[in-house]
Amino acid sequence: MSLTGTPFLYTTIVLSVVALFLPLVLWSRMRGPRPLRTAARVLMLLFAQGTAVTLVFVLVNNQNNLYDNWADLLGTGDHVQQAADLGRDGTGGIAVKRLPKVRQTFTEAQGPGMGAAGGVRVTQLKGRVSGVNAEVYVWLPPQYDDPAYRHRKFPVVEVLPGYPGSAKAWFGSLKAHEQLLPLMRSGQVAPFILVAPRTNLLAGVDTGCANITGQVNADTWLSIDVPKMVTDNFRAEPAPRGWAVAGYSAGAHCAVKLAVAHPDRYRAAVSMSGYNDPIGERNSLAAQTPALRAANNPYLMLRKASTAPPVALYLSGQSGDGYQAGLALEAVAKAPTTVRVVFLPRSAGGHTMALWRPQVDTVFRWLTLQMGESRAKGHDTSVAGAAPGAPGTAPGATPRSPSTGGSTREALASGTASRAGAARKP
Repeated sequence: MSLTGTPFLYTTIVLSVVALFLPLVLWSRMRGPRPLRTAARVLMLLFAQGTAVTLVFVLVNNQNNLYDNWADLLGTGDHVQQAADLGRDGTGGIAVKRLPKVRQTFTEAQGPGMGAAGGVRVTQLKGRVSGVNAEVYVWLPPQYDDPAYRHRKFPVVEVLPGYPGSAKAWFGSLKAHEQLLPLMRSGQVAPFILVAPRTNLLAGVDTGCANITGQVNADTWLSIDVPKMVTDNFRAEPAPRGWAVAGYSAGAHCAVKLAVAHPDRYRAAVSMSGYNDPIGERNSLAAQTPALRAANNPYLMLRKASTAPPVALYLSGQSGDGYQAGLALEAVAKAPTTVRVVFLPRSAGGHTMALWRPQVDTVFRWLTLQMGESRAKGHDTSVAGAAPGAPGTAPGATPRSPSTGGSTREALASGTASRAGAARKP
């Protein structure tokens, strides 16, 4: 039975109801020796508590798309077939453009929200370069099958979840495709193809979207194997002009890191409540050593770059949860790198879907402009002076007392903060 399926949810509800009524009906009717009656009553109470906790977990998991299946929950999933040393560029010397085309079979994705807005499709991809074998979800804009657009190639946004998090989260929890469908139809947002690859590749750890020889080549999976599959199977614009990457929480860190590291593969990145130092996620493989932390810290990457990457970065966050990370990047960025930092007040919500869901409209309008999609009528609603209270806006507010969880902004950005101090606070 699927962890996120309706049958399991209904089964949990039924068991919770049964567990509630069992003590009411049987408590005073128990027969037999006193120890036996006591044991039976304790078991009924434990059963009631267990089913209640399970029901709450299922509801929260379905709402936030934290664990996609039983293997993710139990820590038994492993989607890495091999993790060879692929070098600094993540290709292992392979001429990616010369590889045979990847032809994939897609099926209708299952789960909450997957059938909305024209439906999301899914395929199981074996990464030829990365050695990763995992699912990739794809949503096509309404114009894709319109005969008037049959010769048109479409821009692409790779969307990444937090950790733990399912690749379905952008569709199931954020409802990105449902929000964007009317905006694309009306021309307010460009007709982007949305691509959601699995990022939870190893049991019990966050890959940090990094290449770590012998463990995982997550960077190559996301920036080479997945884009090649998409361009081989859909009318997608070539990189970097037509490609962007967006994420929230751990996925936000990945989005910025991938764009800064690979300006030849991405034009723009969106970070919602992200961080620079990989140690911001305690379970990140990229935080294992100082060298790995430095190599996967976009602040240090920008500061040390001999040539500034031609990428546009959008970072939103609250004080102590993404805002300072954005300011740090803004401070070291040099043209042609551009950085937009948006401050979100505490009243907008915490480190949850409730904060990120309303920002989908805003960030995709911004992406429309950054990707040069002039045929759409997008306008940046994140600028100061936008309508007060609008999702993702910064109405001139500034944080009164920036919180950095016990570390200075510089320490968090540079990678000198302690693990305890650097960990983000919800």
